Amino acid sequence: MGEEVTMTSMAGREIAADRKKTHFVLVHGIGGGAWCWYKIRCLMENCGYKVSCIDLKGAGNDRSDADSILSFDDYNRPLLDFMSALPDNEKVILVGHSAGGLSVTQATHKFPNKIRLAVYVAATMLKSGYLTDQDVKDGVPDLSQFGDVYELGFGLGAEQPPTSAIVKKEFQRKIIYQMSPQEDSTLAAMLLRPGPILALMSARFKEEGDSVEKVGRVYVRTMHDNVIKPEQQEAMLKKWPASHVHVLDSDHSPFFSAPFSLFGLLLKVAATSAGCN
Repeated sequence: MGEEVTMTSMAGREIAADRKKTHFVLVHGIGGGAWCWYKIRCLMENCGYKVSCIDLKGAGNDRSDADSILSFDDYNRPLLDFMSALPDNEKVILVGHSAGGLSVTQATHKFPNKIRLAVYVAATMLKSGYLTDQDVKDGVPDLSQFGDVYELGFGLGAEQPPTSAIVKKEFQRKIIYQMSPQEDSTLAAMLLRPGPILALMSARFKEEGDSVEKVGRVYVRTMHDNVIKPEQQEAMLKKWPASHVHVLDSDHSPFFSAPFSLFGLLLKVAATSAGCN
């Protein structure tokens, strides 16, 4: 009996140690911020996992003006700096939501040896970014069916292309959070900020050998997504297949509408990628 208890407690300590070694880095989509992961972060930390949530430039607590952010490298600098500062012997599970998929892909090009797994949640997953018209069609939200939904910023002048965009408050719940709890879409309406769309559209990644292919990719499809629509998700997966694809019965924001399901999926992919650490 005593031996069984000792073995059980040893196993428990090993599990706890494994969880402490598993570091999730969560990256928001356009207009969002580290705040959008609050439910997932709470669930993960309560289970003993290490979690970092990044505010990209002009998002969340970063007070930069979106209309002044004109290149993708500038926008994604907080994630690149974070990855650069990681110890060489640490590998993270990098999770990107929506346009955060572009941030994740750039990081896999630059830091393949520091990433245990790349997870795309309802995300833009394009190996080289926006290189072609087809890439734009597959990876950029088309919200035209909802009408005139964007408030645009013109940081370079009215005659130049818009530099920032945010979905107008009256459309946010209908488009982005239609299956999410009312309190979460209310929170989002208070915290969403214009995103630097000119910078995002400039996302193009140079391939440095096949380094990006060293990182395993998991895609989480969202079946009731009005932003990155299911057919867009399917087109991106056909062009650049992921090693595993999971499906959630959720809107575009499963961290609000299906947090326990998303949390369970992330733990599952972490467990199956443990040998990559």
